[in-house]
Amino acid sequence: MMRRFDMRLPAIVRLEGADEVRTETQNVSARGVFFYLDRPVSAGARLEVTLTFPPHVTLTDSVRVRFTARVIRVESPLPSARVGTAAIIEDYQFLRSNGAPDFLSALQKEWKASN
Repeated sequence: MMRRFDMRLPAIVRLEGADEVRTETQNVSARGVFFYLDRPVSAGARLEVTLTFPPHVTLTDSVRVRFTARVIRVESPLPSARVGTAAIIEDYQFLRSNGAPDFLSALQKEWKASN
């Protein structure tokens, strides 16, 4: 079982054919992410997500990671509630790799080990 971290990280989510949505993660693992959206999304939908890991996590500068993901689970909300969305990470890229080399190395090592 993949280790999950309860982390509230700023996230920008772009749904296929839609505008960006700002949210924050509820938990993150090397293979996936869970967050809430203010709009419906279907299992199987593709997303582009940009996360910002802050200095207190990286122990240096902030690091942004952009990844493509596929929705694997949607938690049905009550009327007018946010939609819980679990997505599996399919590909990723670091948007800022200067600074935080140890953090980036650890992330890359865990990602490669999980694939």
